[in-house]
Amino acid sequence: MRAVRSLARNPEASQVALRLGPKQHAEIDRNRALTVSPTMPAIDRYTGVLYDALDASSLAEESREFAGAHVAIHSALFGLIGALDPIPAYRLSHNSKVPDLPLKKHWSESVTSVLRTVTGPVLDFRSEAYVAMGPVPAGVDSVFLRVVTQDADGQKRALNHFNKASKGAFTRALSRNAQDLGSVDELLEWAAESGFALQRGASGELELSV
Repeated sequence: MRAVRSLARNPEASQVALRLGPKQHAEIDRNRALTVSPTMPAIDRYTGVLYDALDASSLAEESREFAGAHVAIHSALFGLIGALDPIPAYRLSHNSKVPDLPLKKHWSESVTSVLRTVTGPVLDFRSEAYVAMGPVPAGVDSVFLRVVTQDADGQKRALNHFNKASKGAFTRALSRNAQDLGSVDELLEWAAESGFALQRGASGELELSV
């Protein structure tokens, strides 16, 4: 946070480091005010395709509590945070260039250490860029979710930007179900009953077909 606030004192450097356009100076102001800004739960704070599909504000209280206990978000600023952890508005991504603070090097060991303590299956929805900032360590029961679509010739291909909506919808459905699933087999059974085309893919992966 100190590094990001320090960077925010230099608007020109911030534009380059955060990849901002000329009309996005408000993002720099947010970073400058990190320690005094109002906070809100992370799943309400974040925006974008994934969070639109999650639509956290419309979830019942039981579902939000389940998400708070089971969903973690990998933040470039805060590391792993719970879905209901209160955070301020900020601008920082995995590819931001903070002077003297390489984000991958900064987060990799600590995020992996936290993931090492998790029991039960871990369903990793992160992009590969965020996985690189804190891989799930060997020995943890974990599967990586890959969203795919099928071409006219039957070949599967991974989706990029549009996979986020599917991950948001899937997280919403899991939160609304609000039940612990103790294994990948249980997850696959639940997904089939809930209308999701989820199946095993490459070793250590699941494929969600859309």
